[in-house]
Amino acid sequence: MSGTVGLVLVSHSADLAAGLRELLRQVAGDAVAVTVAGGDDDGGLGTSYDLIRDAIAEAGSGAGVLVLPDLGSSVLTAKALLEDHPDPGVRLVDAPFVEGAVAAAVIAATGADLDTVADAAEEAWHARKL
Repeated sequence: MSGTVGLVLVSHSADLAAGLRELLRQVAGDAVAVTVAGGDDDGGLGTSYDLIRDAIAEAGSGAGVLVLPDLGSSVLTAKALLEDHPDPGVRLVDAPFVEGAVAAAVIAATGADLDTVADAAEEAWHARKL
């Protein structure tokens, strides 16, 4: 595989996903492809199977894709998509949306493999703030 692991941010809100993508660009630079699947097909709050599918395709560089959902139906929709279209190079992770995405982007920027990037995202559950 070549390139870096790409990230897909799946959120109920297009604005939330876009804001987090901007944060990740500031933290990890342009070395990591970060795509978003925010909101529903009409631009409102919700999740979209098609937007997630398209974001995964856009984020793919050959090194794998990590999918980070925010909550609820974004998790269920991403799971359904990956069950319908299984791909060992695409991984859905259980991680805090912001902290997990930041950890994943920083580690992905080093050229780490998909397993390592996924582990970094999931380890963010243990990052205490106080």
